This record gives sequence, C-alpha cells and structure tokens, in this order.
Amino acid sequence: GDRMWHFAVSVFLVELYGNSLLLTAVYGLVVAGSVLLLGALIGDWVDKNSRLKVAQTSLIVQNSSVILCGVILMIIFLFKTQLLTLYHGWLLTLCYILVITIANIANLASTATAITIQRDWIVVVAGEDRSKLADMNATIRRIDQLTNILAPMAVGQIMTFGSPMIGCGFISGWNLMSMCVEYLLLWKVYQKTPTLARKSAKVEASELKQLNVKKESDTKPAEGVQLIIEKDVAGFEPQQEKEVGCAARIAEPFITFRDGWVAYYNQPVFLAGMGLAFLYMTVLGFDCITTGYAYTQGLSGSVLSLLMGASAITGIMGTVAFTWLRRKCGLIRTGLISGVAQLACLILCVISVFMPGSPMDLTVSPFADISARLFENEPLPTIASPEPEMIFATGMPNVLNGSIIPANSDPEMSPEPVPLISVSLLFAGVIAARVGLWSFDLTVTQLLQENVIESERGIINGVQNSMNYLLDLLHFIMVILAPNPEAFGLLVLISVSFVAMGHIMYFRFAQKSLGKQLFVCHTPDPKAAPDSSPPGNTSTV
Repeated sequence: GDRMWHFAVSVFLVELYGNSLLLTAVYGLVVAGSVLLLGALIGDWVDKNSRLKVAQTSLIVQNSSVILCGVILMIIFLFKTQLLTLYHGWLLTLCYILVITIANIANLASTATAITIQRDWIVVVAGEDRSKLADMNATIRRIDQLTNILAPMAVGQIMTFGSPMIGCGFISGWNLMSMCVEYLLLWKVYQKTPTLARKSAKVEASELKQLNVKKESDTKPAEGVQLIIEKDVAGFEPQQEKEVGCAARIAEPFITFRDGWVAYYNQPVFLAGMGLAFLYMTVLGFDCITTGYAYTQGLSGSVLSLLMGASAITGIMGTVAFTWLRRKCGLIRTGLISGVAQLACLILCVISVFMPGSPMDLTVSPFADISARLFENEPLPTIASPEPEMIFATGMPNVLNGSIIPANSDPEMSPEPVPLISVSLLFAGVIAARVGLWSFDLTVTQLLQENVIESERGIINGVQNSMNYLLDLLHFIMVILAPNPEAFGLLVLISVSFVAMGHIMYFRFAQKSLGKQLFVCHTPDPKAAPDSSPPGNTSTV
C-alpha cells in the first residue's frame, strides 16, 4: 500500500493541477524538507517509547493518512468544477494544501515505521546471530524491490482502464485492508519475541536526570532563605517549576535536533553513513529525471518498463551477492567490494557521455534554459494532455529539450532519431551498478544496526534519513539549475563524482576499522566475536 501511494500521489497531483508539475514539485519539496528537519525528532520519539506503541501508532497514522487523502482526492475529482467557483477558487486551493499536508504526515509516519521495524525490531528478532540478521535484511530488500515493480504496475493498470478516482478508491481500500493485516502480524511477532518488550530505559534515565537537576535547584535557594513564610514558599515553587517546564518544552525539539546530529557525528560508523548518503546525489537512477532523459533519446515506454524490470532483477542479485560476500569476506570488506563494483559499472555511464548520440554540448550553458525562463520572461513549458495510456503506463509523456511531444503527433514533425549507443551504455551502466549499490546499502544498514547502541538506534537512523533526503534534495536542485538535455552529460559526471566521494569516505572508515587487515579476505567466525565487546567494535571482521 505504501509503494502504491508513493507512485500514485504524484500522478494524482499532476492530474489535479491541469497537467502541471507545480503541485508535484511542492509536494516533493515539503516531503524532503520535513524529513530533513524532523528526522532526528522522529528517531528520538522511536527511542523514547515502547516498540509496540511506536509500531502500532506509526502504522495507524500512515495508513489512516493515506485513506483520508484518497477520500479527499476522490471528492476533488468529483466536484472540482464546483470547488473552483466557490470563494474564487480558494476552497480548492485549501483542498490542495490539505492533501499535501496529510500526504506529508503519511510519509513521516512511514519513516517512523521503517526506522522501528527495519532498524530496531529486526535486530532484536535476529538476536546475536549476525548471519541471520544479514539474511533478514536481504529478504526485506528483495520484497521491497518486488513491490517497487508490482505496485506501480497494479495502480497504473487500474488508472489506465478505469479513472484516477477509481485509483484513489482502490488505494484507500487496499490501505484499510493492509493496515488490519499488518497490525495483526506486528502483534503476532511481538508476542513470539519476548525480548521486544524489553527496551533500554532512555526515558527513565532522562527523567532521573531532570529530577536531580530540580532537587539541586530547589535545595540551593532554601539554604540562603530561611525567614520566608512557609505559605509563601508553597505558593511560589509551583509557579517557578511551571515556568521552567514550559521553557524546557519549547527548547526540547531544538536540543533533540542538535543532540541527534552531534550523536550521529560521534558514531564510529559516521563515515560509512555519510558514504551512503552521498550515493543519493545522483541522476543515475530510475526516477522521473532519468526517465525524461530517456524519452529525449527515443526510448519508448515499453523499453523503459523492461529496463526497470532488469534493474529490479540486478537489485535482487545485489542482495544475494551481499549475503555471499559477507560470509566469505566479512561485513566491512563486503561494502568495499560492493563500492568497487558499483564504480566499475558506472564507468560505462561516463563513457556514454562522449559516445555518438549523446546530446552533451559544452558550448551550451547549463543555465541557459533557466536563465531564459527567469530573465527573458519566456513561459514555462506545460504538459500537453496526452493519451491516458501514456500517463499511467509510463509515468511521463514524450519530452524533448524541455517541451512535450504528444503521443499522436505528426510523424513528419517528430525529431530525427538519434543513435542509441550513448543511451544504451548509460542504462547498461545504471542497471549493472544496482548490484553493487544494493549490496553496499545493505552493508551500511547492518553496520548501523550492529554498531549503534539500542537507546540511540532511532535518533541515529532518523538523522541518517535526514542526510539521505538532504543529498536527494540537492540532486533535484542540481537538475532544476541545469534542466536542458545538453547538460545531462555534465550531471552524469557530477553524479559519478559524488558516488566516488561516498565510497572514498567508506574506504576511510574501513581503513580505520580494519587497518592492515583490510585486504586480507578470510571467512569470519561469528562465534569468535565476544558478547562484551563495545558497540563501536562489533563489526571489525
């Protein structure tokens, strides 16, 4: 249900706003900004509450928000004309704001669910068995890869042969049903794993600390003031405590935000987490940017769907490679090998920039398009109304140099076909690199699981999500500044540079952790790891 919603919400917003990308862009900016600012606070909330309460609350909030959004969207689709005339269209604008706000709440709840289940519950269920933890991580990622393919296909077909309103109703009904099933499954797992009920007392420690501070502040003034009437003291102290409590509540989110980022920086796996975050600063993925570029190079929707299927297969191969490499070479070396494999595959993308068919032209300024729009008052391109099959089957209409070509346009007016050597090498590199990418992602995920103490798992993983969103946001800003196809080759080179910097950070982490043993590949013995070892040294092999 979550994957269906992530795919469909952008399409719904485009359909609502007259085939414009404005609402989609606003939604993406709000989501990225919210996780960036609130990631640490969400993680802290996960740490301070019981596991079952966090999982149930985040699950209910996430699915309820999606259901409510679906209902509101159905109302807008049904009564859009009437809403447009009421209060000069302000009521419709309010509905748009409401949809984006509730959808953002659903995404924040989804973030909390991912942190508590994939970063905490799974560690407790696996216990001390690291091989079991690796297998569980890989299995979850395989399921995630399959749902990334199946969910958009299902929703796309429903909206193609039905309507957006039917799609909203289907997603709302599916989330209602899945919420009940997921709730029962979580309860069953919680009942079968008694250790989930035991959690480090972070709340108790913080409460004791606050009580000690209050006791000290209460005793010090009492020593110097002995002539105050007891009645006056009794009337004065509650007011003082109330004022201190109010100020502390106001400052608490800011303190939590600061403490979360400081704790993240002080983690032994800080460089590994930063390396993973840098991999988000890339256009070399199957998102709307790469899809749009593929259309400018003459690839059809059916070819793109096959390429996405191939990327899912290589992603699953990456999860298999992770489990095999971890058994043969150890966890840290697995990340190093995965990084080398990813960079080796991305060399194909670099070569594609200079091959025939590449639109890269260094004589054209990367900022020419945006400067023309902003300073020469040229109108922004809008999406023509293509056939429904084009919207929902492929997710994007045909794009060429920032303009949209309808699917039923005159063949004589269509551009000449370009050589496919460049785009073929580009996608060959992107698809092959998924093996190393997902293996590396699983490596860093398990490093965070094993090396972060239980009382800080939530806040550290919340900050990690914030870092990921920050770099993802920067990559969208990079595309906004240089949107023309002639600059895409430059974006490819920048993306590969950021991926290389991320793996250099990880290499530095691996070097600090293993030292001279870094290139000595041997089969680790999980039983040899002492249980009393400190959290920062649990993954040294």
